[in-house]
Amino acid sequence: MTVTWEELGWERLAAGVGRCRLPGWDCTVGLVLGEGTALMVDAGSSVAEGARLRAQAEELAGGRVTHLALTHPHFDHVFGAAALAGAEVYAAVGVDVVFAYEREELRLDAIRNGLPVANADEAVDALAPPRHPVSGEWTLNLGGGRQALLANVGPGHTAHDLVVLVPGDPEVVFCGDLVEESGEPQAGPDAVPSRWPDAVDRLLALGGEDAAYVPGHGAVVDAAFVRRQRDELARRFGVS
Repeated sequence: MTVTWEELGWERLAAGVGRCRLPGWDCTVGLVLGEGTALMVDAGSSVAEGARLRAQAEELAGGRVTHLALTHPHFDHVFGAAALAGAEVYAAVGVDVVFAYEREELRLDAIRNGLPVANADEAVDALAPPRHPVSGEWTLNLGGGRQALLANVGPGHTAHDLVVLVPGDPEVVFCGDLVEESGEPQAGPDAVPSRWPDAVDRLLALGGEDAAYVPGHGAVVDAAFVRRQRDELARRFGVS
């Protein structure tokens, strides 16, 4: 018997496309099903959480998770990546440098935000650089007519922001934390505020007016919401 998205606690967004809204930090993980392939978008906040997500994704896919796209290098989005060994991992150019030289900063940020020390240590020890750095746009052919466009639209929320556009009805755009719905977008020390509105403009140009936009945290929104948040960011940071 085929399991449904809802039975596993996932939200179906379009045919073969869905997301899981995780407890704790209200972080989104996306899933795109192809033919004999499956793309996960982000990986959760710990190795154990990543393993649970992989098991659920593979139950929905009926096979392995073959691809993983990381939207940006914050612990709640990447610390589960080690649980997806064997997947082809994609991230914006520069994430490999963060993973190599800023591991202790990632660890401390996770602990400050409430991740148990043992979980943070395990995730950092297992963190591997993404195999595929994305500098512009990269189209993944997932089989069965399914494609996903990975676009490096940053900097903004971080210096290394990647979004994932999935064509369909509707088109679905996984925004990472360039867009947040459940709270004001967070601008930490690695944010690039002067460039953030431009990054959201590029995101909107990719998705268009009728897409479903999936924030890194919160409920799915429309283009009007994203545009309002873009304007609020511009006012907040004093840029046009």
